[in-house]
Amino acid sequence: MNRKLILRLLGAILSIEALAMIPSFLIALRFGDGDALLLGLCALALLIPGLLLWLTVHPQSGSHLRLIEGFVIVAVGWLALSLGGALPFFFSDRYATFEDALFEAVSGFTTTGATVTVDYEGFPRGLMFWRATTHWIGGMGVLVLTLALLPRLTGRTSHLVRAESPGPSLSKLVPHTGTTAKLLYRIYIVLTAAEFLALLLCGLNPYDAAIHSLSTAGTGGFSNYGDSVAAFGNVAAEAVITAFMFLFGVNFALYYRFLLAGPRDKIRSFFQDEEFRVYFCTVSAFMLFLTILNLSYYDRDLLQSFRYSAFEIASVFSTTGFATTNFNNWSSAARMLVFVAMWLGACAGSTAGGIKFVRITLLFKAVRRSIRATGQPRKVQVIRLDGKAVDESMLGQIAVFAITYVALVIGGGFLLSLEGKFEPMDHLSAALTCVSNVGPAFGALASDFAGYGLWGKLLCSFLMLAGRLELFPMLILLAKSTWKNNIR
Repeated sequence: MNRKLILRLLGAILSIEALAMIPSFLIALRFGDGDALLLGLCALALLIPGLLLWLTVHPQSGSHLRLIEGFVIVAVGWLALSLGGALPFFFSDRYATFEDALFEAVSGFTTTGATVTVDYEGFPRGLMFWRATTHWIGGMGVLVLTLALLPRLTGRTSHLVRAESPGPSLSKLVPHTGTTAKLLYRIYIVLTAAEFLALLLCGLNPYDAAIHSLSTAGTGGFSNYGDSVAAFGNVAAEAVITAFMFLFGVNFALYYRFLLAGPRDKIRSFFQDEEFRVYFCTVSAFMLFLTILNLSYYDRDLLQSFRYSAFEIASVFSTTGFATTNFNNWSSAARMLVFVAMWLGACAGSTAGGIKFVRITLLFKAVRRSIRATGQPRKVQVIRLDGKAVDESMLGQIAVFAITYVALVIGGGFLLSLEGKFEPMDHLSAALTCVSNVGPAFGALASDFAGYGLWGKLLCSFLMLAGRLELFPMLILLAKSTWKNNIR
């Protein structure tokens, strides 16, 4: 294991996290809620060791990261990021224990949006802004941000992006990983700014618009109101957030393709992508079905039913977790539709969680091929995506991922049930929402996870990190062989 290179990368991560606290510190100074000193000291507590690691640890010239090292640094980096991000929460008076503060930080950086916050009254605005900032940092990925700012950190960086980026494969926009990271963040910033301006036009004040734009961009769902987006009672703002939740669930490579396409081919550039077509059609179908299922709940008012159903479907598919209503009050069929959407997620290469539509599409094609092979066993059937043959090893990896995903949700639900506080379905939905990085669960856990004890909060934190990092970096970190055969 190239420990020096890993320590240097950790130094960069801690330093960037400290700098990311500066906007929250400035907002704390602006509003004077008493949290400016706290945020400033926490930023220094991260910046000093970060700079020391960056300036004093020097790997050998030409050092490269192997794949196993890329996975380890991603897992360790996200653990360090979460621990550092928990400091402002822990030293404030809003969280009673460190596990509460850690849960909130992990939920923020993994863009899950599950919370242990039950009292929003008087919450310091600088600290609340840091809470939303964790979503924005975690959405695109802290290591992608690191590579965008420090592209020459190491000679080989594709393993870092591969281990951190959501999706079954790494897709470079340009030959150099650092340049790709910069392009991704430029698109990310432009979309975030566009939503911020749109929410201002809808009548939101700059602070509320910024909080909800950062949370939407990271598909996280942290709001500065206990009632989430429902607190505004603003149909225009709900429509804007619905649209941007869908947009942030799209593969960011398609936005780059959109920019390069000619005027007549810009929209076509999206629909030429098979995953986007499946994503668009599935989300649209779920919105339609849920609207129909909820008609009786909303007194046959079609527009009202569509308003709340479309928002919730966009929120769940993009794994954002914002809410304008309590879906636990809907019919069993409607709640089941939401439960299914929690598994799927959005597109690979987006800021959303879930299994991802490209995997769902390829798994469906693999099942269909197996059925056809029963009647035509000698016929060679190649699975294609966007007209290109998919390697059989890729299909095998996707199958392993899907099985591991289901096992982690079921196993996590069982382990959470050992606390014995809630109904079995509540624990299962909690495990699912953590692994899929959705946020809200069912039943007693619909609004917050404060009812869990130390065991439940730590387990949920692990599940959120595993889900955000596509399972294997966190699981590899637990493997004995990772440390036994790779330390040097």
